[in-house]
Amino acid sequence: MINTAMESTEYLNQQRRGRLTLLCMLIFFIIPIIAVIAMYKLDWRPKGESVGELVSPPRALPISQALINSNGTRVSNNLLKDKWSMVYVTTDCDLQCKNKLHQMRQLHVSLYKEIPRMQRVLITTSPDVADIARNYPELLIINQPAEDVIAFSKQFNIANETAINTNRIYLSDPLGQLIMSYHASTSPALVRKDITRLMKYSWTG
Repeated sequence: MINTAMESTEYLNQQRRGRLTLLCMLIFFIIPIIAVIAMYKLDWRPKGESVGELVSPPRALPISQALINSNGTRVSNNLLKDKWSMVYVTTDCDLQCKNKLHQMRQLHVSLYKEIPRMQRVLITTSPDVADIARNYPELLIINQPAEDVIAFSKQFNIANETAINTNRIYLSDPLGQLIMSYHASTSPALVRKDITRLMKYSWTG
């Protein structure tokens, strides 16, 4: 009788352990799926998500041999490599353009110790950029020939937008790939936070 009782108790314990194991497996596998479905249905997004629009897959940005910078010299094929690049694309640099260039400089300066890892690039069809170059001496300006500048600018087109008219900031990684763009209305503080996070977790540049 004692052995039978012990066997019965052991059997019950095994059943309990089996149920507990099954419950743990259900919690481990099922609840995450339910959570993902709920996030999708409720359109909930984690706070750490990028405020920019991701370019997926990243887009290579080959540079034409014909492009010339504001100093009158050929643009290197590696201009957008080895560093992160904030890029602005426009025709003539009007007041809106100059405001965006100022914003980009403020963003760059606010990166503090990460400043050397970032560069700013202006792509414009304007032949007269002397004033811009004087006010922004560290800005890299690509502005000649106009036809090649326009062709190069099209590589930044996203969806149905023409980059040269959007007033967006575009971000390329140290591999020379377009990875992100920021709508004209995006707060500079949020752009900075986004870029800082990207640079922090990047193993390149």
